[in-house]
This record gives sequence, C-alpha cells and structure tokens, in this order.
Amino acid sequence: MSSDPITHIQSRDNPLLKELRRLSQDSTAYRKQGRVWLEGDHLCRAALARGWKPALAIFSESFWPLAQVQYAQAATKTIVLADTLFVDLSSLESPAQMGFVVDLPGSAGLDPAAASVILDRVQDAGNVGSILRSAGAFGFKQIIALKGTAALWSPKVLRAGMGAHFGLRLVEGVEPEALDALTVPLVVTSSHQGALLQDQKLPFPCAWAMGHEGQGVGPALLARAKVSVRIGQPGGEESLNVAAAAAICLHASSAGHG
Repeated sequence: MSSDPITHIQSRDNPLLKELRRLSQDSTAYRKQGRVWLEGDHLCRAALARGWKPALAIFSESFWPLAQVQYAQAATKTIVLADTLFVDLSSLESPAQMGFVVDLPGSAGLDPAAASVILDRVQDAGNVGSILRSAGAFGFKQIIALKGTAALWSPKVLRAGMGAHFGLRLVEGVEPEALDALTVPLVVTSSHQGALLQDQKLPFPCAWAMGHEGQGVGPALLARAKVSVRIGQPGGEESLNVAAAAAICLHASSAGHG
C-alpha cells in the first residue's frame, strides 16, 4: 500500500503551520478545532497503542529520515517541517522533533454507572494530568471536569497525563446539577469530617470528587456526597496536594476490586 505524498513546509507563513502553532501553544484551541496536538514520541506511541489514528504526523526535517521506518504509515498525512519551524511550533524547552495531530472524539455524555473522578475546579495542569494517570491506573475510566477545571486536552495536561487520556472517557464543562444523573455514590474527602479512609468500607464503583487546590470541594458536591472520608496525616501537615490525595483515595477504593 503506497503512502500519501509527504508535504514539506519551509515557510513560517504557511496556514497549516499557523493552525498547528495555535494547537501547540493555546490551551483551549482544541475546543474550536476539534483536534489536539501530541508532541513527542511517548504521547504518540501511547495514542497508537490505544488505537488512535492520527490525522497528521509532523516531523522535523533532520528527524524525518530516522522516523520513516516507525511512523511512515501511522497518519493519514505526513508533514515535514524545516527544523527552525518545528522549534518555533514546539511548546517544549527541548523540542521533541515529532508530533501527531489527532481528531478528538465527539462530545461524550456522562456514563451514569462508570467509576469516575470528578474534578471540581482543579486548576493546575500538572495536578489534573497526574490525577488522570491515577484514574487510569486504578480503574476509574471516566473523568468529569466541572466548569472552572483546567482544560483536559491542553498541551500541559497532556504531558502530565503521559498517555492516560487515550484510555479514558473525558467529559468537560459540566455543571454540578448534571451529577444528579450518576447512579454510583459520590465520595468526597475532607480534612474536617468523615471517618478515616482506612476505617471506611469504600464503595466501588463510585465517583470520587477532587476539589480546587485552595478551596477544596465546593458546597454543591459536598451536598451530593454519599460518603465523606479523611486521609490521616500523622506527620502533621495541614493538607495534601490534590493529586497525591487522589492517588491515595483511588487506590484505596479500588483495592480488592482490581
């Protein structure tokens, strides 16, 4: 089977390059374009491993001869950029020399029965990506991002997620009222109320709510919670990072069910 012709781009003013630059450097550009930029071998391999077919494969001119064997048939269309253009496109300090553009699936509705993680205005991209990794690792296949949460497909969240995105159902821009459709119990953590995590019989499947880094879970979710737990901190710290708390809670909830 012959591959499509390879397009070489040498001009900074190329319209496609301008679109790619927006995807790479604007955290919410994917919402308008319906596509997302994956930079680097690790993310690209993770997408392929989950059966995602890239619309575009982008390579720097110097890397292209090395990449042909692995990636020549990966995408519908292959673009080779002059090295300086790829550096300009990249949002990384050390440009990765390759990337994919993938089409996002259509908007997913809530799966009421899925083991889920609810992100309540979690704003740090690193925290969000880390929580997605923990969710995938511990069998929570649906992420529900309430309005005010960091953009799930932004380049920074993608990098922090390390490929977890491609195995998850991601639902963004959700209002708290939509959570009433869930048939799994909603579980929250609090530093002030609820039994210690290790003393609770935790439900599975369930929906864990992880809150804003400073304010925690909001009143709308606290009111809907069926279970409230505390993470014991014998070392005396005031609070845990939300991504660390999520990893502890998701692991505890999935223990014995995996």
